Amino acid sequence: MFFVPHDWRLALATVLLAGLIDVTLGEPPSALHPVVWMGRLIGALERRRPRGRPGAEFAYGVLIVLVTAGTAFVAGLVLTLLLDRAPWWLALVAGACVLKTTFSLRGLVRAGRDVQRALASDTSAARASLKALVSRSADLDPPLIVSATIESLAENLTDSVVSPLLYYALFGLPGALAYRAINTMDAMLGYRDDREYVGKTAARSDDVANWAPTRITGLLLVAVSALKGTAGRAWWAFTTQHQPQYGPNKTLAIATMAGSLGVQLRKPGAYALGTPDRPLTADVIDAAVWRVWAAGGAAVALAAGLAALLAWAV
Repeated sequence: MFFVPHDWRLALATVLLAGLIDVTLGEPPSALHPVVWMGRLIGALERRRPRGRPGAEFAYGVLIVLVTAGTAFVAGLVLTLLLDRAPWWLALVAGACVLKTTFSLRGLVRAGRDVQRALASDTSAARASLKALVSRSADLDPPLIVSATIESLAENLTDSVVSPLLYYALFGLPGALAYRAINTMDAMLGYRDDREYVGKTAARSDDVANWAPTRITGLLLVAVSALKGTAGRAWWAFTTQHQPQYGPNKTLAIATMAGSLGVQLRKPGAYALGTPDRPLTADVIDAAVWRVWAAGGAAVALAAGLAALLAWAV
């Protein structure tokens, strides 16, 4: 069963309006943001986890995923059932507003721009801005700050835009909200530190949920690269530069972006993707941002079309 609106015109308009809200208004206040509520629930559950017992921590991590993703799915389902009985204009506005909270194209671009602007005057300020984008140490020199910024823009294009839109098109608000819950759990728990065992299920769930969207993101980056004459290089990187030893999804969009831009993106002590045909200067972030906007806009359009098609078919 699909949970997109039954009217294909409403399904189409909901995605397009959500995209318009994102671009023009950005994020809602924290008090109204479902992701903030998810984070509070995850944090409350995590604080009660067993400690020092890997088996018990792993089992508790499974429970966290089931409770959090299940709660998000049920909340989306209840809302969908209510909107099915509401006037079309209310269903459109409310559905679009809730869908918008599951993705953020404008916010992703703004974070990249903040680093770029800071680089123009103060490396320390750029490092501080970079912390909003990456979890690695931000104590980097300017070329590596540029690299980390572009890597995050490419990788988060999947998490922040393509995945939630795809899951909305397939499964409506329940799917988009459940995906956002899984991704938030991974962001909060999926680390190889004292949270390793409690976060294993969240991390693996995130890998599975993002497998197809990551590849769609790579293909979208190849497609928009054609407008800049670099589709061949992007396709080469998409098909040859991904390094799955760092995870099934992590480097695929990053590699494709590197190929499209003609740069080498490096994480010290780990991967080096692409070829260094041009230096990593702050203006390269401009080129990456253009590709993120273009690919993100294409994702909104494709999700709107897919949601409408499925609504019409069902």
